Amino acid sequence: MNLLQSFFEALESLAANKLRSALTMLGIVIGVAAVVAMLAIGNGAQASIVGEIEGIGTNLLFISASGYEIANPKPLTLDDAEAIADPLAVPSVAVVAAVIQGSAEISYGKESTNTSVIGATPEYFALQNLELAEGEMFDETDLAGRFTVVILGAGAAEDIFGRSTGMVGETVRIGGQPFRVIGVLPEQGGSQFGSADDQVIIPLTTARLRLFRWGAQDQVDMIY
Repeated sequence: MNLLQSFFEALESLAANKLRSALTMLGIVIGVAAVVAMLAIGNGAQASIVGEIEGIGTNLLFISASGYEIANPKPLTLDDAEAIADPLAVPSVAVVAAVIQGSAEISYGKESTNTSVIGATPEYFALQNLELAEGEMFDETDLAGRFTVVILGAGAAEDIFGRSTGMVGETVRIGGQPFRVIGVLPEQGGSQFGSADDQVIIPLTTARLRLFRWGAQDQVDMIY
């Protein structure tokens, strides 16, 4: 039996059992499609997670005093951040930012919303790869002077202004305290690490003096 004869006999067999042949072909198609779909979903999920991690920074470290394995953790302080930032003591560290976090009501006119408040040093923007849609970031002068300036996330701006542009120079209230808007972050969307759009960023010293008065005067929640 040659190859051509085998081919024609296979065709005759398929033609004689049309239903069985159709069901077999359907099973093969569904099986291949399922495998392709699973591979595509897996690759997409991997790319999404890798993208989020790269967006935060693959060489970014988070230092926190809280932990389940620490019986009596000591609080982190600004002195700790300054020690890590010392180029002679830790030459491999390029940039350090200290952060305190909390929540407060932000309002403008009759509109208000509860939002996440981040009190940070100016280095925080570089460490988080943050750029502004408009305005400017606060600097060491704002930090040293405890200036009441704020950078709004796009979501927080939309909640109280109904828009996310043209707000630089406006005055909002955070926890009942007046703050001047100096910048607005572009819309970033949500992720597995939360939504950056629903936050506001103010100088760490201002956050400590005006909003969060708990703990020691130089205590911080996290060091990046």
